[in-house]
Amino acid sequence: MSEDLARLIADRHIVVCTGPGGVGKTTISAALAVRAADLGRKTIVCTIDPAKRLAQSLGLSELGNTPREVAKSAYGKGRQPKAALWAMMLDMKRTFDDLIVDMASPDLAKRILSNPFYEHISSTLAGTQEYMAMEKLYELHEEGRWELIIIDTPPSRSALDFLDAPRKITDFLEGRFLRVLLWPYMKAGKGTLRVFNYGAQAFFRAATKITGSELLSDVATFFQMFQGMFGTFKARAERVRELLGTQRTAFIVVASPETESLKEARYFVQRLGREQMPLGGVIVNRTHAVEPIEELDAIKATGDPLLTAAAELYNDWRTASQREDEAVAKALADLPGTSVWRVPDLVDDVHDVAALRTLADALLGPIA
Repeated sequence: MSEDLARLIADRHIVVCTGPGGVGKTTISAALAVRAADLGRKTIVCTIDPAKRLAQSLGLSELGNTPREVAKSAYGKGRQPKAALWAMMLDMKRTFDDLIVDMASPDLAKRILSNPFYEHISSTLAGTQEYMAMEKLYELHEEGRWELIIIDTPPSRSALDFLDAPRKITDFLEGRFLRVLLWPYMKAGKGTLRVFNYGAQAFFRAATKITGSELLSDVATFFQMFQGMFGTFKARAERVRELLGTQRTAFIVVASPETESLKEARYFVQRLGREQMPLGGVIVNRTHAVEPIEELDAIKATGDPLLTAAAELYNDWRTASQREDEAVAKALADLPGTSVWRVPDLVDDVHDVAALRTLADALLGPIA
């Protein structure tokens, strides 16, 4: 199984690590990136996690929306990688702003960026973070500087959000419902508000209280400015989707050995299949493999308090190991052609390149 994962790291151009929050996607992404650089592939890892774990583990004081190369000093006295390793952390608002600047004229971009409604949706609209992660991925691909791009998707209640984000955002920006409501206003100005029905007026009054802005004016102005850009925006989203669907990409679903996490991993694997997206496999993180001991009963029979306590502790871990095996088998065993890799729960915290290499060794085996 590890050979299959090693092949993905050696051959693919894009690896998307996805899954629910709290399962170790950021750490797994970093470990895979370190291994790729060790093997000689110029690699960048992009994280969505606002915590500083990735930056610290790579010897960087901080990460931002601009790629930073990992310094040779981060490897300490260990071996130097055969290729450069880069890292960055997605800034959702900055990425959205850059996209607007790239697509609009300087004057129009300035007006959109200063629009209060745009400032609100670019930071809070559901799906924006996921979509901007995809946009940043596409941007890195277009730059052509890296052989391998590893992206750590946003933590969310549903791993499906990453695939659904382009549709959600483009549907919103197309704004058919809001355009119907705003059409008289967009044509004639604020005085037309009185022709709206009572429900529409109530909606905008409530929304204005939430956003703290003159919502009706801001929304109408935003859609007036954006309507000429929508076709370009939608086409770009479709190109990102096409890139994700090529055989140069692999989705790796990361899960914990808990029942609910594995259920979500199963659902996402099935969804990837329906969407014809290239599945690399499933990584079950922080697992416990405890082999049976035939002499356990004999140990207990000695009556030694220390040996008995040790045997009981072992038995608890063995039970947990069996429970994990059953949960993994129930959730994933019947999925055809799905590779499953397990990562042991390491005692030491992953806080530097050496620890990331230890994790990579546990997942992929040591470099020969």
